[in-house]
Amino acid sequence: MRIGVFGASGRMGQAVLRELDDTAGVSAAAALVHAHSSRLGDFATDELQYQTAQDIEPEQVDGLIDFSLPAALSENIATAERLQVPLVVCTTGLNEAQQQQLQQAAQHIPVLYAANTSLGVTLLKELVAIASRALPAADIEIVEAHHSAKRDAPSGTAILLGQAAAQGRQQDHAAVSAGLRAEGIREPGSIGYAAIRAGDIIGEHTVYLVQAGERVELTHRVSNRQVFAAGAVHAVRWLENKQAGFYEMNDVLNLHFALESEGKATDKIG
Repeated sequence: MRIGVFGASGRMGQAVLRELDDTAGVSAAAALVHAHSSRLGDFATDELQYQTAQDIEPEQVDGLIDFSLPAALSENIATAERLQVPLVVCTTGLNEAQQQQLQQAAQHIPVLYAANTSLGVTLLKELVAIASRALPAADIEIVEAHHSAKRDAPSGTAILLGQAAAQGRQQDHAAVSAGLRAEGIREPGSIGYAAIRAGDIIGEHTVYLVQAGERVELTHRVSNRQVFAAGAVHAVRWLENKQAGFYEMNDVLNLHFALESEGKATDKIG
C-alpha cells in the first residue's frame, strides 16, 4: 500500500515516514508540505522529495495520513476526495466546523479521525467510559502534559477522554465540559481540564474520578512518539478497501466494551 503523508516535514510526519520504511507491505509514496515550505524539493527520504498535494498523480497513492495543521484540513480533504483514497486525520485542535467537514467527506471516502492513534489511549478511552458510568457521583478532572511547543490546550486526547467520560454517563460533552480550569468554584457534574506545557514531554494523560474518601486515577504515558506513527500506519492499512464512512481507532482495534455493555444493559431493562 502506497501512503502519502501530509505534514511530512514535521516531527510526527518524520516519524510516519520512518514507520513506513520499517513496515512490510507499505511504502512512503508522497512526502507532502505546503506550497510555501522551505523544505519543498528537498529529500524527505533517500528516494522521496517533498512535494505539494497539488502535484500528486492520480495513481501515486493508495491512502493518506494527515499530521499537519488544522488550517490545512480543507485542502487535505479535497486532495483525498480528488484521489478517492482513504484519509487518516491525526491533526489535533480542530474546531466544530472542521469536525463537520470530516463527517461530510466521509460520505464520499473512508475517513478515520484520531486525536491519538496509540493502542493504550484507545483502551483508556473505553476504561474511562466504564469508570464514569460505574461512579456516577464522582467528580471528573483530566490533567494532560506535553512538550513546550504544543499549540492547542487542552490536547485532543484529553478532550477525547472527556467525551468518553460524558458518554459513560449518557451526557453531552459540550454541556458538561468546563474547559481549562481557572479561578472559581467547581460546578457539580462538570468535567474539567488542566494542561502542562514543559520541556520535551511527549504525552501524558490522567483522568481523575474523585468521590468522598477515595479516588481512581487512570493514566497513560508515552515514552516514544513512534507509537503514534505505528498506530496511524495500522489505521490507514485497516481503511484500505473499506466503504465510505467515518471511523475511529475503536473500530480499528474492535474495542467497544463500553458501548456493548451499555447495549446489553438496555436490552435487559427492556
